[in-house]
Amino acid sequence: MYLRHVVSLDKAREALKQYFGYDSFRPLQAEIVASLLSGRDTVALMPTGGGKSVCFQVPALVLPGVCVVVSPLIALMKDQVGGLRANGVPAAYLNSTQTREEQTAVLDSVGIIETRLLYISPEKLLTAEVLQTLQRIKISLFAIDEAHCISQWGHDFRPEYTRLRYIKQTFPLVPVGAFTATADKTTRQDILRQLSLRDPAIFVASFDRPNLSLTVKPVQDRFRQVVQFIQRRPGQVGIIYCMTRKSTETLTARLQQQGFSVACYHAGMPDEARAQVQDDFIYDRVPIICATLAFGMGIDKSNVRWVIHYHLPGSLESYYQEIGRAGRDGLPGDTLLLYTLADVLRRREIVAESPQRELLEAKLQRMEAYARAQVCRRRILLGYFGEHREVACGRCDVCLNPPVRFDGTILAQKALSAIARMRTHATMALVIDVLRGSSRKEITEKGLDQLKTYGVGSDLSAARWQYVILQLLHLGLAELSWEGGQVLTVTEAGRSVLLHDKKVELVRPPEPATAPPTTEKSVVRPYDTDLFEALRRMRTRIAREYELAPYLVLSDATLQEIARWFPQSHASLADISGIGVRKLEQYGDDILLTVHEYLARREKRPS
Repeated sequence: MYLRHVVSLDKAREALKQYFGYDSFRPLQAEIVASLLSGRDTVALMPTGGGKSVCFQVPALVLPGVCVVVSPLIALMKDQVGGLRANGVPAAYLNSTQTREEQTAVLDSVGIIETRLLYISPEKLLTAEVLQTLQRIKISLFAIDEAHCISQWGHDFRPEYTRLRYIKQTFPLVPVGAFTATADKTTRQDILRQLSLRDPAIFVASFDRPNLSLTVKPVQDRFRQVVQFIQRRPGQVGIIYCMTRKSTETLTARLQQQGFSVACYHAGMPDEARAQVQDDFIYDRVPIICATLAFGMGIDKSNVRWVIHYHLPGSLESYYQEIGRAGRDGLPGDTLLLYTLADVLRRREIVAESPQRELLEAKLQRMEAYARAQVCRRRILLGYFGEHREVACGRCDVCLNPPVRFDGTILAQKALSAIARMRTHATMALVIDVLRGSSRKEITEKGLDQLKTYGVGSDLSAARWQYVILQLLHLGLAELSWEGGQVLTVTEAGRSVLLHDKKVELVRPPEPATAPPTTEKSVVRPYDTDLFEALRRMRTRIAREYELAPYLVLSDATLQEIARWFPQSHASLADISGIGVRKLEQYGDDILLTVHEYLARREKRPS
C-alpha cells in the first residue's frame, strides 16, 4: 500500500518552470515524477546528463515534508545544494566535512525551517542521531542517488550502501526513489533486492547521448594526439582521464609546458590540494583537468565540452559514466579514447589482485572489445545496457569511416542456436568449443557433443568465432549475465534472427596492422559567438559576486539561446530555457544590459 499524495502533475510543471526555468519535462521525467507523487517506490535508470536530479527535486518542491537525498559524493551535495539555493530552493546537506556544531545546526533546523531537500551520505544517514531526527519530522520521500553503488555487480560497489534496506524497514510508507546512470540488467535486479523495494515502478530511459561524438584512436604518439585534440578546441573545458596518479602529474606538467591552463587531480593528493583543484575547475579558473577516475564523480558541471581517455578504462560502465561528464547541457561534446594493448596488459595486472577478479576480467574484455570494434560504437554502448538499436548512429568514428561488412546471418544463427541449446552451460569459451567440435573432456561430460550445433562451425578459428560472438553482444542479439557465471543468453532481437531469418550484417576482422579510421567533425552552432563571449564574461562577474560556480548561474545552453534570440525585455527573457523566476529577478537586468550594449556596439561598427 502506498502513501498517496493529492498533488497533480500540473503543480510539478509549475515548480519546474518557477525554480528551474523549463517549460516542459524531458522524456520520461514526467512519468517518474508522477510515480513518486503517487507515493510509489520507483527505480529510474537515466544516462548522465539525462536529468535524474529533477525527477526527485521537483516532487520535493510540491510534496509536504522533507526529501532526503542519499548520495556518496560530497562534491555533488555541495554542488547541488548550491545550485538549488541559487534557484530559490531551501536545501541543506549533512556530511563528514562539517564540524560537529555545523551538523547539529542542520539537524536542528530541519523541520523548523522549511527545508525541502536534505542531502546526506549513507554513513551519516544510519547514525542514531540522524534517524531520531528523521523520525520526528515529515519525510516526503527518500531519493537514493548513484544506486548502482549498492550492487556487487556494479562498477562502483560501496559496502555502506548495502545497509540502506534499513530505510524501508524504518519508514515503510515513505516512497523510495532509486536513481542511477550506469547499471546493466544484473545490477538493476540487485538494486531492487538490496533496497527491499515494494512493487516498484521501473523506468529505463534511453541511454543514448546523441550529442556526444565517440572516437577511438590507436596510440601513435599519445601526448601529441592529446595536444592536437585540445588545440582544435581553444578555450573549451575538458577532462583527461589517466590510469595512474603518476601519469596525471606527468601529463599535467607536459601540457603546462605547452602553455595550456591545466591542473592534476588524484586520490594521493592532500585533501586541501584536491579541494582547491576542484574549486578551480568548478569556477572556471582552470579549464582542463588531468585526473584519475576519482575526479568528476558528482560534479554537475554542465559546460564540459570534451573528455579524453588517455588510457583504457576498466569497464564500459566507467567509460560511459566518464564520457557522460561532457555535454551535460545538451550541447555537443567530443570524446576520444586512446587505445593500445599495453593498457590492457596493465589493467589485467590490476584486476589480478582483486577479490572480484573474474567479474572485472570479463568487464575489461568487453571494454577492450569496444575499443577494437568495427561496428557502430553507439550501438555497442546501448546494447551493453540492454537497449537494442536497429540502425547505426552515423556519428561515431566507425560510422563515419565504415569497415567492410558482409551477410553474417548464417554465422549468427549458428552461434545463437548453440547458445540457446546450451542454456546454463553457454559461457563464451564453451560455446566456441561446441561450435568448433572440440572433444575436450568437459564437452563430453556435459553431453554437449550431442547438440545439433556441435561442430557446425569447425571451419572457423576460435579467434574468429570470438569476434563473431562479441559482435552479437554489441548488436544486442545476445547478452552476458555476470551473476550467472558469465553465461550467454539470446535476447528478443536474437530470437527474431533464429526464428524469422532476420538478416544480420557482420564486420570482417581488421588486418592486425591496420589502425581504425578516425575523424573529427565540428557541429555548426547557430548563435552569435561574440555575444556569447560577452555573456560569459558577465556570468563570470556575477558568479564571483554571488560566490557561485559560473554554470550554476547560467548554463552554456542558456547563454547560447540568449545569443541566438537576443531577448530585449524581461518577458522575452522569461521564455529562455533555464531562466526561472529567481534567476530572472537576480540576473535579468544584467543579461538585458549585456545584450543592449552588444547590439549598440555592433551598430557602430563600420559596414
